[in-house]
Amino acid sequence: MNFNPNSTFLFLIAIIIIIFILAQSLFFLVRAYRRGKEIGMDAKKLRNTITSSAIFTIAPAVSILLGVLTLSKFLGLPLPWIRLSVIGAITYELPAATSAASALGAPVSETITDPAVYSAIAWVMTLGILPSTILVPILIRRIQGGLISVRNKDSKWGELLINAMFLGMISAFMGMVFSSIRKGLAGWIPVFVMLFSAFLMAVCGVLIKVFKVKWLQDYALPICMLGAMAFAAVITPVIG
Repeated sequence: MNFNPNSTFLFLIAIIIIIFILAQSLFFLVRAYRRGKEIGMDAKKLRNTITSSAIFTIAPAVSILLGVLTLSKFLGLPLPWIRLSVIGAITYELPAATSAASALGAPVSETITDPAVYSAIAWVMTLGILPSTILVPILIRRIQGGLISVRNKDSKWGELLINAMFLGMISAFMGMVFSSIRKGLAGWIPVFVMLFSAFLMAVCGVLIKVFKVKWLQDYALPICMLGAMAFAAVITPVIG
């Protein structure tokens, strides 16, 4: 039995979910703005916060769009649209989907028309990320309490612990970057993009600290992400 991952039914489900998420975001935006006015926050500061936050979301939104387009090649548009608009991240969704497809012998270069394969991939993507949504609300108070306790006892060790956790997270992504090196010169593209992004962040750091360009603090990360993506678009055809 053939299956269409771009069916009207799936698109309707995706649209309903996306409208709900947008309505939820707008609801909390309005509530937060009104609450800020109630407690006496400056209206200009509130507007600047909203503006900087909106700009800050541009770079992640572009990467999410690229992830949706990548996954839509074999999963259709509705499922990746839902996943990456609500809970997923390309660093999880793409490996989960491609690993499941590989285990089932389904090519990722063609649209999946087998409903069993499609549902199996969807279940893998869903079940794999469920622990994070369940465990965080249950354990967050204990985790925060432990971190606060360590900081209160010794601020130096508390800072080291936070930095170690952050570096551990970064190391997980670094593994994905350097694992592609064995593929030849084209495998170095992620490394070059990473180095270029680090260079852009260093330039932003110099501008902020040395030349006192304070407004850049809110935009350094999106600038580096967008710059790195633009660099990737330029270097990939040259090397790959």
